[in-house]
Amino acid sequence: MTLAASLRGVSDEIRAAGGVVMRDGRIAVVHRPKYDDWSLPKGKLDPGESWEEAAMREVEEETGLRCRLEEELEPAHYTAKGRPKTVRWWRMSVIEDGGDSDDEVDELRWLTPGEAVSTLSYDHDRQLVRSVAG
Repeated sequence: MTLAASLRGVSDEIRAAGGVVMRDGRIAVVHRPKYDDWSLPKGKLDPGESWEEAAMREVEEETGLRCRLEEELEPAHYTAKGRPKTVRWWRMSVIEDGGDSDDEVDELRWLTPGEAVSTLSYDHDRQLVRSVAG
């Protein structure tokens, strides 16, 4: 944390939230063309937004799916662009498929846990899938 942030009582930490969205034994995996990666849907918290609100909003924006939070999963902690980042995750179930996603995602795939593990670009995402798949 910088001295200025410390004096303000504000952290330089990047805070993000997302979901392992499950339906019929399959997991939603998204492709982000900006990074050319396959990931679980997630994104940064907006000011004043709770972790849970951010997780549901980001999943809906990236997948078009309105979801219900189930249990919280293991968070991820790493450094992004020189700043500490925490991502909190929830297993989610689909309430409604709105069908429209934002332009950050160009493809959504419903994969078996094994297919998801083989497709995902990041080890922590693969670990989360393994944890919910049993």
